[in-house]
Amino acid sequence: MSFPEQYEIYRSQFEEELQAECAGLNFHPQVLGESMRYSLLVGGKRIRPVLFYAALASFGADWKAERELALALECIHTYSLIHDDLPAMDNDDFRRGKPSNHKKFGEANAILAGDALLSHACELMLAAAEKGKLHLRAARRLAAAAGERGMVAGQSEDLLLTGKRAGEKELFSIYRRKTGELIAAPLVMAAILSGKDEARAERLGYDLGALFQLTDDILDETGGAELGKTRGKDREEGKLTCLSVFGMEKSLRLADETARRCEKTLSEWEGENSFLTELVRNIRSRNK
Repeated sequence: MSFPEQYEIYRSQFEEELQAECAGLNFHPQVLGESMRYSLLVGGKRIRPVLFYAALASFGADWKAERELALALECIHTYSLIHDDLPAMDNDDFRRGKPSNHKKFGEANAILAGDALLSHACELMLAAAEKGKLHLRAARRLAAAAGERGMVAGQSEDLLLTGKRAGEKELFSIYRRKTGELIAAPLVMAAILSGKDEARAERLGYDLGALFQLTDDILDETGGAELGKTRGKDREEGKLTCLSVFGMEKSLRLADETARRCEKTLSEWEGENSFLTELVRNIRSRNK
C-alpha cells in the first residue's frame, strides 16, 4: 500500500470518529457547539491523530480502539489554534483557508469555544483513563504536553519574545514546547500503550516537531495560497523564527539535517517503520 493510501486510511477513520463526536456537541446556547464544530471540522491534515494511529499500528496494537485519546489530541490542537489566531496573540484572520473562529463568531465566543474544547479533551482523556493504568499514564502524558510545562509555556515564550532579539536557544525552546510537545505526545502515548521504548518515541517526536516548525517558518515566506493562512505574517509580527535567526539558506539546511535525524531514529524503531519514514519525508517536502 502506498503512503498516501495508508495515510488516508488513518485520516478517514479519524474523520469518521470526529464527525460522530461533533454530532453530540449540541449545547445551549447553540453558538457554543457551532463554534466548536466549525474549527474541528474546518479541515487539516490531522497529523497528530494520524501519528498516534500509525505509531500504534507500527507496534502491532489495535489502533482503532483508541478513539478517545485521538479525539482528545485534536480537541487540544484545535483549541490552541483558535486562541493562537486571536488578536491578542497571532492576530490572524484565516485558518486553513477559511475565516478564523473569532472572525466568524466574534472574539468572546472564540475564547469560549477554545475553553470548551480543552474541557472536552479532559473528558475524553478521563474516559480513556478508565481503561486501566497504561491509559492513565498515556492521558497524563498528553495533559502534561498541553499545559504549563508544554504547549502553553511555548506559546507564552513565543509571545514574550515577539519583536525582541533572541537566538538559537530561545528558538528551539519554543519549537520544542509550542509544537514539539503535541507532536511527541501521540508517539509517546503509543509507546506507553504498547510497552515500547518511550525515550526513543519522545526523541523522534521532538525532532519531528522541530522539522514541522522549521518547514512552517520557511513556508510562511515562500508558500502560496495553498498555505491557507496569511503569507509573511511571522515577519510582519516580529516573530522569532528560523529565518530571523539563521536566514533562509541555513534554515533549509537545518530542516534537511533534522529530517535525517528523524530517519536515523526510525532506523532503530521497534516496530514497522516504513509509513513513519515516509511521513518524515512528506513533512520535509510539504508546501502547505
